[in-house]
Amino acid sequence: MKRLLVFAALLFAFALHAQQPSDQQQNPLMPTVTFDRLWEASTPQDFTISVQSSGSARYRSRNPTAPSPPPQSGIDNARLDPDYSLEFTMSPATRDRIFKLAQQANYFNGNFEFKKPVANTGTKTLTYADQARHFQTSYNWSTDKAIDELTHIFQGISNTVEHGRKLQFLRRYDKLGLDTELKYMEEESENHGMAEMELIAPILQKLADDPAVLHIAQQRARHLLKQASAGAGNR
Repeated sequence: MKRLLVFAALLFAFALHAQQPSDQQQNPLMPTVTFDRLWEASTPQDFTISVQSSGSARYRSRNPTAPSPPPQSGIDNARLDPDYSLEFTMSPATRDRIFKLAQQANYFNGNFEFKKPVANTGTKTLTYADQARHFQTSYNWSTDKAIDELTHIFQGISNTVEHGRKLQFLRRYDKLGLDTELKYMEEESENHGMAEMELIAPILQKLADDPAVLHIAQQRARHLLKQASAGAGNR
């Protein structure tokens, strides 16, 4: 009987521990900014990033209608998973900037869509929620400076994460394709098209240290790694 009671107590404690959220899980009561972009002509077709005032962040991307790529020799028809998710801690500088911009945009309480016709770059939705407020706005393009900067930040984070995924894929299936991808990343970084680059520091380090990777690709990986390390130093 005593053993049974001890076993029941241990089982209860384990169940209680399993229900407790980790530091990385998001608290629904904490102020949160969420960005979503839906654009079937892009890759990924749909992605969502949510960040809380604590810095806890979550990224999800989906490609529900993306066609399968044609067979490629040596790659065994491998492809990136259509659905992907990542939980991470956003740098304090980026987190603080996002919440400051949300405040400047009246927490997205309003219509920020540009009134004149412009090229379609996908439907973007910004949401702010805390215990007292819940506002949401959708737009294709906006002239509001705060909205425009938020769009740039979130799309930059998505670019970084998706490049990191592709580097993992290429390292396994197509090492010769790494140099082209890394060169494009360098160009995009120079044009300020990437954000939170420290998220991909681990794969960049692996490429920089991998003797099976072309020397020029290793150099590009080291160059990007320096930028990622500089960003991590500001955390």
